[in-house]
Amino acid sequence: MQPNENHEEFYSRFHEQLLESQSWPGPYLFKFISREGEGALEKIKALFQNKDAAFSQKQSKKKTFVSLSVRVTMEDPDDVIKIYKEVQKMKGIITL
Repeated sequence: MQPNENHEEFYSRFHEQLLESQSWPGPYLFKFISREGEGALEKIKALFQNKDAAFSQKQSKKKTFVSLSVRVTMEDPDDVIKIYKEVQKMKGIITL
């Protein structure tokens, strides 16, 4: 099996779950964690520049991690997956 096939299987299942779990277009909550600090999170925020997104950041107690929550209305599961695939390319980001 090619490495990308595993990712595509995951995203295919995730797509189905998103279709079953809510109506589209609809609100979606993204959550990300970064050890890289503000720079990495600014790159994520840029992915939402043309959307009416609400951002919430929180630093861990020891200030080693920063979490970013993004609440935004997404058109369909494909748009959600597209964001996750873009973030997956970024170094030092954990998606939840």
